[in-house]
Amino acid sequence: MKIMITNDDGIYSPGIAALAKIALRFGEVRIVAPDVEQSSMGHAITHSRPLSIKKSPIVFEGIDAYRVNGTPADCVALGLHIYPDTNIVLSGINMGPNLGNSMWHSGTLAAAKQAVLLGVRGVALSTPVGKTGPDFNGLDAYVAQALAELLSSTALGLYNVNFPPNPTGVRWTKQSVRLYDGKVVPGIDPMQRKHYWITVIPLEAAEEGTDRWAIENNLVSITPLRLDLTNEAELAQKFHKLL
Repeated sequence: MKIMITNDDGIYSPGIAALAKIALRFGEVRIVAPDVEQSSMGHAITHSRPLSIKKSPIVFEGIDAYRVNGTPADCVALGLHIYPDTNIVLSGINMGPNLGNSMWHSGTLAAAKQAVLLGVRGVALSTPVGKTGPDFNGLDAYVAQALAELLSSTALGLYNVNFPPNPTGVRWTKQSVRLYDGKVVPGIDPMQRKHYWITVIPLEAAEEGTDRWAIENNLVSITPLRLDLTNEAELAQKFHKLL
């Protein structure tokens, strides 16, 4: 098994080191990750300047690791160019959840999507962050269980995996699609200049069987996704109307 690992938190993130260590149990691992944090970058692709790839300043024992001055999607595109024999791309473990509507702007998930667009299986992995960093040692067994489940198939697929801080089980889920309220928090920087933090808060409770519901109930959430965003019900309705 040839495994490529990337993320959107950057090459220095403890999450990528934790994932790489576990992935080594399943095959040969290579790392191609951003040189700086690229959180919420979404599926941005760099096209207005050339990219560079350099040896990682962080040593990952038994793993070739590189940093790229680009986005998570850039890292996957460049990594698959360099390693065309890659069987699967893992993105994470992200420091922060990627649930529900946050999938739209997640750089972590975008890296996995980029892999699928290029014909390689993609898996995004994330976990919440509190006042302290995640306990990756505590998540070890559940990360390994999720990887064993997803690596057992060779079919092209896209998956979004989220780990609660203290898992008690694993659940296959669907995406939580609930309304959110945009929240802008104003502030003043040390130079007395205005600045703003942009975030969102959910307006509705999570529906049972969704990714948000699973995390709220201490269950690992595995959500199978697809690239086709077509609203098939509306398309069928419009098509019959035209006839």
